Amino acid sequence: MAERVTFASSTGPMLAGIIDEPEGEVRGWGVFVHGFTLGKDSPAAARISKQLAAEGIGMLRFDNLGLGDSEGDWGDGSFTIKVADVVRAAEFMADRGTPVELLVGHSWGGAAAIAAAPEIPGVRAVASVCAPFDPSHAENHYDDLVDQVLEEGNAVWQVGGKRLNLKRGMVEDVRDADLEHRISELDTPLMIMHSPTDQIVGIENASKIFAAARHPRSFVSLEGSDHLLTRPGQAQRAARIISAWANQYLRED
Repeated sequence: MAERVTFASSTGPMLAGIIDEPEGEVRGWGVFVHGFTLGKDSPAAARISKQLAAEGIGMLRFDNLGLGDSEGDWGDGSFTIKVADVVRAAEFMADRGTPVELLVGHSWGGAAAIAAAPEIPGVRAVASVCAPFDPSHAENHYDDLVDQVLEEGNAVWQVGGKRLNLKRGMVEDVRDADLEHRISELDTPLMIMHSPTDQIVGIENASKIFAAARHPRSFVSLEGSDHLLTRPGQAQRAARIISAWANQYLRED
């Protein structure tokens, strides 16, 4: 069963989300953080969250600014704001009586989940899926527009059937994002999942995250998976691995 919800972003506009309610005994609650221009209904977000819910872990997945059903302009976002909105999502979950213990992030959202974890009381485990070590990796997707954005302040970026406003503030914020120090300071168990054949965010990113992280840290190779986890069963497999790994941390007294 799924519940549609809304909550205020860190900058004001309302963000739309879906809570996939846990089936059977409730093992815990979490937040899923989607990729750069994706959304709560992307294959990785929807399928991983639903599978975790089927295994007793309720998950909130939500659209970032200007994406999907959320208000606002995507171009007014940034890595800093994405992290802040993950914190707001966790606050929303705590206010409804389902405090977050697990963060799961896919692609750019994996980097944001790692960065947000220290700011969320009660988080006991973080899982990143195909995440970049450096958030500025996202610039590879819009590098042909960067000069125009820096000179004129913005440019229209057509990607994945969407027309998004790419703004100077976002470009500069993404360039300034420093995930390495956040990884090394993370005092929470971390699972790093990545496909060795990922053509969008290379497997070397997982190696760098693993090297920078403290113990307890784990790495799982998602062999045969593509970056977006679109092939049948890929996202569900990732979710089952996350569920088994997180079991030792959820509801731990």
